[in-house]
Amino acid sequence: MSEPALIPVLSDEEVREIEAECAHLPDRKSAAIDAMMIVQRHRGWVSDESLSAIAHLLGMSVENLDSIATFYNLIFRKPVGRHVVMVCDSVSCYVMGADSLLKRIEAHLGIGLGQTTADGRFTLLPIVCLGACDKAPTMMIGDELIENVDAEQLDGIFGRFE
Repeated sequence: MSEPALIPVLSDEEVREIEAECAHLPDRKSAAIDAMMIVQRHRGWVSDESLSAIAHLLGMSVENLDSIATFYNLIFRKPVGRHVVMVCDSVSCYVMGADSLLKRIEAHLGIGLGQTTADGRFTLLPIVCLGACDKAPTMMIGDELIENVDAEQLDGIFGRFE
């Protein structure tokens, strides 16, 4: 186990949680995604400093860990709002009106893709597929999958998230 003093960017709790993940994996590098998700759960996103500290803790290069982070679309490498809204832009959702739905969501929130509302409440991002093609169009807010989204429901949907 690495000493927390060597990685002052990470809290003791984050290090403990990451070490717990490493304990049941074949090698430390296998915990890369879990480690970033742990830090993100605590901080909301993974900063460059956090990424470097995680890489050091896992014994891997920062570049290698960053390539994993940028490939995995649920790792946020810049600050996001309290609720991340992901609108599916797969072919199935597109055919079922996701493009016009996205325009309505942008108008409703007053932001475009990749932006966060002024109050820090929502960040709007695209996602390739949410795996619910039979219930298109779909979107996800945080961990909640919302299926068969109708633009008329937006007030009620967004109103559930403080």
